[in-house]
Amino acid sequence: MKVSEALQQRKSVRAYLDKPVPQEVITRILNAARCAPSGTNTQPWEVAVTTGKTRDDIANKMVATFRAGGKGHMAYNYYPTEWKAPFKPRRVACGLQLYSTLGIKKEDTTRRAEQWEANYHSFGAPVVMYFLMDKIMETGSFMDYGMFIQSIMLAAVEEGLATCPQAALAEYPDIVKQTLGYDDNYIVVCGMALGYEDKSALINSYRTPREEVASFTRFFD
Repeated sequence: MKVSEALQQRKSVRAYLDKPVPQEVITRILNAARCAPSGTNTQPWEVAVTTGKTRDDIANKMVATFRAGGKGHMAYNYYPTEWKAPFKPRRVACGLQLYSTLGIKKEDTTRRAEQWEANYHSFGAPVVMYFLMDKIMETGSFMDYGMFIQSIMLAAVEEGLATCPQAALAEYPDIVKQTLGYDDNYIVVCGMALGYEDKSALINSYRTPREEVASFTRFFD
């Protein structure tokens, strides 16, 4: 498979088959991704791969906290505190695509809450990865981490697997760290669902658009 093909095939998948992913396949994916670049070769990534009881334990704790009104609090600001165009319209359009595909209306707060809770269960994926990093690391390491995570997603495509990178899984970092035994020297960067796509699921039928190259590129001679 060409890299360009993997880039185009990759998408955020939100429904998975009840089919386990062999550990040797996960290891192959991580073995490929570990070649991702990082500033001065710091390799800031720490990966926790969860399945079965551990996966469910974290998800159930997150959902219970969410239902109890517990506000999620990431270790860093993923999004801006004040939105402006063109970013806000793109974000709104992304949400509208999801809810309109599922037929969830704006006023249907119950179904919207249920759909949000699906994030914490990683949409039924058999494997959930949590990405952690030593809290002494700074902005450059987040850039490194992004390249590492993208490498995982592309390697997963080659293995016939689907993924969904999830900022929502970093909303309750204490639950993640306490359940997995990480101390406060770590921050939770994000998580990722990994598994075999349920291609019959309606939620997997849409693709978000991308801007054309000409809209974000300037060439200087």
